[in-house]
Amino acid sequence: MSAKKPYYITTAIAYTSGKPHIGNTYEIILADAIARFKRLEGYDVRFQTGTDEHGQKIQDRAEAAGKSPKEYVDEIAGEIKRIWDLMNTSYDRFIRTTDADHEATVQKLVRKLYEKGDIYKGAYEGMYCKECESFYTPSQIKDGKCPECGFPVQPAKEEAYFFRMSKYADRLIDHINTHPQFIQPVSRKNEIMNNFLLPGLQDLCVSRSSFSWGIPVDFDPRHVVYVWIDALSNYITGLGVNIDGESDELFKRYWPADVHLIGKDILRFHTIYWPIMLMALDIPLPKQVFGHPWLIQGGEKMSKSKGNVIYADDLASLFGVDAVRYFVLHETPFESDGTITWELVIERYNSDLANILGNLVSRTISMSNKYFGGILSDKGAAEPVDQELKDLAAHVKESTRKCMETLHVADAMTEIFNLFRRCNKYVDETTPWILAKDPEKQDRLSTVLYNLAEGIMTGASLLYPFMPETAERIAAGFNAELKDFEGLTGFGACIPEGTKVAEKPEMLFARLDEKAIMEKAQAIMEAQRKAALAAAGMTQENAEAATAEKPEEPEEKAVELLPEVAYDDFAKLQFVVGEVLSCEAVPKSKKLLCSQVKIGNETRQILSGIRASYSPDEMVGKKVMVLLNLKPVTMAGLKSEGMILLAEDGKGGYTLMKPEDPDAPAGAGIA
Repeated sequence: MSAKKPYYITTAIAYTSGKPHIGNTYEIILADAIARFKRLEGYDVRFQTGTDEHGQKIQDRAEAAGKSPKEYVDEIAGEIKRIWDLMNTSYDRFIRTTDADHEATVQKLVRKLYEKGDIYKGAYEGMYCKECESFYTPSQIKDGKCPECGFPVQPAKEEAYFFRMSKYADRLIDHINTHPQFIQPVSRKNEIMNNFLLPGLQDLCVSRSSFSWGIPVDFDPRHVVYVWIDALSNYITGLGVNIDGESDELFKRYWPADVHLIGKDILRFHTIYWPIMLMALDIPLPKQVFGHPWLIQGGEKMSKSKGNVIYADDLASLFGVDAVRYFVLHETPFESDGTITWELVIERYNSDLANILGNLVSRTISMSNKYFGGILSDKGAAEPVDQELKDLAAHVKESTRKCMETLHVADAMTEIFNLFRRCNKYVDETTPWILAKDPEKQDRLSTVLYNLAEGIMTGASLLYPFMPETAERIAAGFNAELKDFEGLTGFGACIPEGTKVAEKPEMLFARLDEKAIMEKAQAIMEAQRKAALAAAGMTQENAEAATAEKPEEPEEKAVELLPEVAYDDFAKLQFVVGEVLSCEAVPKSKKLLCSQVKIGNETRQILSGIRASYSPDEMVGKKVMVLLNLKPVTMAGLKSEGMILLAEDGKGGYTLMKPEDPDAPAGAGIA
């Protein structure tokens, strides 16, 4: 057995109903980043993913395609695995619910629950959603449609076995209350407790007898195991759990799981059904279930029926795998949904990857070759400006670790890119091209280039879990090794004295022509649209007619009024136009940006809680509306001398209030 501390992470297994879009793919990339980071920290990691392959929906789709269910799921599972591999994910097992070891263990599991009296035979009559494979009561149905997915439901009546959920409800409530980390984020915990557990649990239907594509119930072969017992149990069957005796070494080493990483839409299945199943089997519960947010396209969840699907392989063909990984990890916050559009990916690629990272690595290697034949050497010619870079490089290891400890992955990436931003600022502060002209400054120039290389390699080592290929390419450019946590012992640990960089720097991320990329994206979307129409047996005219109905107007919410103020009080407030000269993330805050704002002939420092909506680079150069005569306050150790005005964007974020005239001078009054 390994001496390292074990860490077991799983994703939800993907349903084999079709090709996964980028919103589905986000989860496997997120899990891979966490798994790789834990390995970097020195953990013995087990990472499992896979496919959920049984159910009536699969049987019906296979019949419609003229294939057996097994042929159908083999094809789709292969496509899902291809996407997971394309995204460079480092899973240890790709489990399929049609795997022989999984099926055999599920049968034993169901039998044990039956023999304990926790499963009993009955009959179900209600409304059934084939898409979600769930039954609903009449009170849950609205306009004849499923409350989860919106597809039509149908009345269904059949003999079935039921699991006595209510028997374990109080025990589960107590566990959730005494284990505050069990359901994360906290808002998901409140949802489960208030909407499902506290009102009372109904017994769960755990078998079906109206179709045959599933794992047979061995003590009643007319039934097949219902999807949730089948699918959820993969987390232990994949480790070799033995329901009746001694389990495999993998189960002993890695269970209970450290985290089940799942989409927020299947939270109740993982935080109610699954833990109650484990309680009934006398198996310890997982340590945490993390319900991550969605990655949505242009303000709404991706759906083939809406025609707004973006696929990972299409993105990778235009931007590269690591750029896709960067985008989905960086743009999806801890709790709020992330947004993806083709235009936004291009913008982030050019601003973050090409400008901040790619250009930094390229010019550092180029200057090292130009001025010192590629040799990196710390000549000890230090100046005070060096210390800020060294301090940040030394701090970023711990700040990144703290973010990852609570699965704030986007924040962890921000910490790393803050180091790259600081390296760029260091170039501007030290001006190597000017030092190169002075023969007496050669030691200083050598020290500057060494510091830059060391800062970049520190960042690259921490970047590896998120963008592994990019980190390896940076290391190759500097002829240095990426370090794990044990190897990051301080400034100077990454670049040995006398290291010789590559003779020619590789361009990691060349700037993209937005127009050219969007033309390719439009062609991809058009091809997908035609394929979707053909698959549905529709023509363009049919599709246009089907969508010709006037869309419903969005519901307008009432504005909550604050107490009235007199005009004389309002007139005391001074609003002006400001221009953002520079902007940086505040190291001690996950929300704040610190902007230097030009107002007339002076510059004000203003802090704004907009880090989730704007990057520092996006702020620079923008004209903004400023409340000028607000009493200064101190936040996160920094003084704020005004307020930048913002509007809620309707998606939980903010957008800047800007003057309509982009040429309005900084300092102009706003009436």
